[in-house]
Order: sequence, then C-alpha cells, then structure tokens
Amino acid sequence: MVKNYVLDTNVLVHDPESIYSFEDNNIVIPLPVLEELDSLKRRSDSVGRSARQVVRELDRLRQSGDLSKGVRLENGGTLTVMSLTNLREDFVEYFRSKYIDNWILAYVVRLSRTSSIPTILVSKDISLRVKASALGIQAQDYLTDRSNLALLPDGYRMSERTISEGESLDGFLENEYIKSPNGYFKVKQGKAAKLSLDLSSTIWGVQPLNEEQLYAMDAMMDDDVSLVTLVGMAGTGKTLIALACALEKTINQKKYRRIIVARPLVPMGKDVGFLPGSLEEKLEPWMQPIMDNLEFLFDRVEMSLKEFLKKNVMEIEALSFIRGRTIPNQFVIIDEAQNLTPHEVKTILTRIGNNTKVVLCGDPYQIDTPYLDKDSNGLVYAASRLIGNPLVAHITLKMGVRSALASLAAERL
Repeated sequence: MVKNYVLDTNVLVHDPESIYSFEDNNIVIPLPVLEELDSLKRRSDSVGRSARQVVRELDRLRQSGDLSKGVRLENGGTLTVMSLTNLREDFVEYFRSKYIDNWILAYVVRLSRTSSIPTILVSKDISLRVKASALGIQAQDYLTDRSNLALLPDGYRMSERTISEGESLDGFLENEYIKSPNGYFKVKQGKAAKLSLDLSSTIWGVQPLNEEQLYAMDAMMDDDVSLVTLVGMAGTGKTLIALACALEKTINQKKYRRIIVARPLVPMGKDVGFLPGSLEEKLEPWMQPIMDNLEFLFDRVEMSLKEFLKKNVMEIEALSFIRGRTIPNQFVIIDEAQNLTPHEVKTILTRIGNNTKVVLCGDPYQIDTPYLDKDSNGLVYAASRLIGNPLVAHITLKMGVRSALASLAAERL
C-alpha cells in the first residue's frame, strides 16, 4: 500500500539520497524544510555539503515537472514539495511559533487530515517523533542505512577441532579468524590459512596483548585486505595498533608511500573556527591523542618522533580535508569513525585509490554527533555492509588494555 512519507531536515542532511529510499511511495518535503536547508547550505562542514547536495538534486528534479504537484522519481515514487499558507485551523496557539519543528508537525497534521492514505513522519530527532506521537501522528526513524550492532559478527571464532592448512571451510566468512587447538587461522578464498603472526610477534615495538589484537594486527598487515574495521570500547588499543602497523608497512616494508591519520572534528561546544591561532594550533586539541600514541610508539623503537615528522611521511589532519582527494599508495587511518554518518563513510571510501589500505576504528558507544547512535553510525554501517568481502576484514575488540580502571569505567559507566 502506498504511503506518504514526510521527511524532516535531519534525514536529508544525514543522507542526501534519502528521497530515493522509499520505493514507490510518496515523498513529501514541507516548505519549512527547504528554508532550513537554505540556511544550512552556507556552512563549510559536512552538514553544509549535504544541504547543498539536496538542493542541487531538487533543482534537477524540478526540470522534469512541478514540485508542488509532484514529480515522478526513477524508482516509481513521487516527490512533492508541500506549501501551506493558512494553518490556523489546525493548531493551538503555541504551535504557530517560528520553531521549524512545529511547522513541520503542522504540515504533517494537515496532510494526514486531507489525504486518504497513511502519512508517516520520518525524522532522526527523537523529540520530534515523541511530539508527533502525542499528536496522533505516526513517526519513525530513518531506517534505510541503519544497522544492528548486536548482529555484527566479531570477526573471529573458536574451533574445538584441529584445522589443517588449506582445508576448505564452510560456514565461515572471508577473512574471519579461527582459534584452533593447533594454532590460529583465517579464511582466505574459503580455505584455512595459518597466521604468520602470533602473540609473541612484535610490530614497531608492540606485541599483541590478546588474541583480538593479534587478529587486528594480522588484518592490517595483510596486503590482500584493503579495508579493516575495528570496533571496540575505549582502551582496547585500536588506534595504537593501527598506528604501529601503519608505521611498519610504510617505513620498514615500504609498501605505502605515506600515512594519513584523520579524525572528524566533533567538538563538545564551539566549532574549531572559534579557537585562536593557526590551523595547526586549532587542530592540536583534536589530534593530541594521536600524538600521544606516536610518542609511545617511537619511544618503543628508540627513534625521534620530531625528526620523523619533518620527513612529511605522515599527515595528521582533520577528516574534512580529505574530501575531494584521490588517495593512492597510502595507509589511511580514520580514528573516531563512529562520529561519521554512513554517507560520509561512503564518500571517504569512494575516494580511495589503488594500493591504499584504510582502517576505520572507533567506539560505537561513544558518539558525539547529533542524530547518530550505535546502530546508525558510519563505522557500524560500513562493517555490517562490507564484512565477508575478500577485500575487507572486521574485528571487534572487547578486552581493555589501557588500565584496570579504564576498563572498569568503560564497562560500568
């Protein structure tokens, strides 16, 4: 049965292609949403880019018809921009404010009263969905790119029987790791391959402290794997072992030309532009965790980090500066990837050139970006959609190694 789906602004910003995700149903965009997109398009961050992309797509669609009457979409649905002038008969006084969310609710109520088919509000704003339900309006989250972290495989299993090198393995994912009584294996082209690393192996002065780290380090050292997703709580060593493997592959093995380490700038307050100083000084608070790990690693191999950074072999930068680039022959680490939307992760991965390895790491339970949660963030989205492909390896790290207190706090608080 065909339905009316009214899209909130945050859905369009979260996924600029969301208008094509509702099959043959009717997509309705209230005029206040366009007003909000217009105010957002001037921003220089990912929100502004998404707003501009949506506006450009709407401009393209209006070439084929009247948006106010509905334009046919390629997937069989229709898109309508809804405009109302008189809402007084629908709402009590406090809903006639300039607050955009209230106006969107007014549009949904009017549509539900005048349309003979079900009307559903789609929003990533929990508060707006609650208000809609209080008004008798059916409301839901944007579910198209939503994953389920609880269903994401760990990337490794335990086998009670011995496994032979080259043995065919049914029921296992590609690049899945197996602990057997006779050693550690991984699945390559459907067959068992014994790991070249073990718990005594050292990479850039670092030994794996548990089996999860061993699997992660093996995946990052495997030249056949182009993408590694590391999901784990704070203190499991994700960033440290990723940096160690990047240094080993780039400096010692000469496999890659350069290392790029990037993090999304997600402040808990003011934007980076409000901070004083040069760009490097502005980025320093966000990049300091990376520098802390690098100092530890270079102390382990008794090398000078300062001298190494002068060689320009490593770039440490904000993730926003990676957009628009083609990145070949590099080892790329995206830290705090749980703060990215699925669309942003897709944008980054589609910029990757030949002979480049990407590591996405983060903690889905520590998200600072509005409208993202443990199931809808880009890290879990990428891991869920790509796991099992020969180019991809995924590892869930569960054991905290930073300190007993850090592990306790991550688990209990």
